[in-house]
Amino acid sequence: MPSLPLLLLLASLPCAEREDITLDLRETAEYRPAGFADEASTLSARLGGIPLPPVQDGDTAPERAEQIARFLKEACDVQALANSPSAVPPPPTEPERLEAILDRPEFARARQRHGDALKRIMREVTAWLEGLFESRGAQGFAVATRAVMLGLALALILWSVLRLRARRGRKAAHVSASSAANAEPLVLDSPAEHLRRARAALSTDAREAIREGLLSLLSSLEERRLARPDRVRTNRELAAELPGRGASAALVREVERLMGWYDRTFYSLAPVAPEEAARFVTEVESLNGTLATEGAR
Repeated sequence: MPSLPLLLLLASLPCAEREDITLDLRETAEYRPAGFADEASTLSARLGGIPLPPVQDGDTAPERAEQIARFLKEACDVQALANSPSAVPPPPTEPERLEAILDRPEFARARQRHGDALKRIMREVTAWLEGLFESRGAQGFAVATRAVMLGLALALILWSVLRLRARRGRKAAHVSASSAANAEPLVLDSPAEHLRRARAALSTDAREAIREGLLSLLSSLEERRLARPDRVRTNRELAAELPGRGASAALVREVERLMGWYDRTFYSLAPVAPEEAARFVTEVESLNGTLATEGAR
């Protein structure tokens, strides 16, 4: 059975909200990578002492999001196993059985007798060493030895500090380059161009096809000034702003449906079926036509 501290740590896991948390992490990594580190830090604080997996050099925000998603799933599986009524305590290991035997009174008294003998030997060795170092030559040797050891310790500390500074400098340069790359805004092409790319990707990469389909929808909304081209909101936040920008209730429902479809399909770990991607692209094309008709009125 897991120990009490481990059970307390597992109880702090937000397993009931795991799917929502991983979905938010993936959306942030995809559309707001600059805020991904803050969201990951907030999640780490909620885990009650369970550390997140270490960051690997070169990992992008989407890769880090998938790493955290897998970690949460495995941790929640452990929690479910620990809470299962069918879990039975494992048999004692050999070291545990040996410790139980040695804890018996007869062995405890034997250890106590040997412990007294060991203490007596240690006292005799200590007294002999003290007498050895009382001589002047021995004192000089001890001073020289301490000086050499102190010099080696200082050299080791200096080398460690220089190595740490060099590593931080390389890491800062890497973070600066990554931040500069993430700061570049995503510029959308025309809705028709994104639809063309989506249909071209259907036969090779269905997940990329539905991504291009969503970009086509976003481009169409921006052309009608129903969405702002700043790329800082999630799909749900963008859909929530549509009524305030003059979109009809029917259009809002259709956009919410397509965006919900995209989120469930694109961020799923299961492969995307080409047939489903083709239906998504077709419905986006139909909605773009509706937007064009309403804009012409």
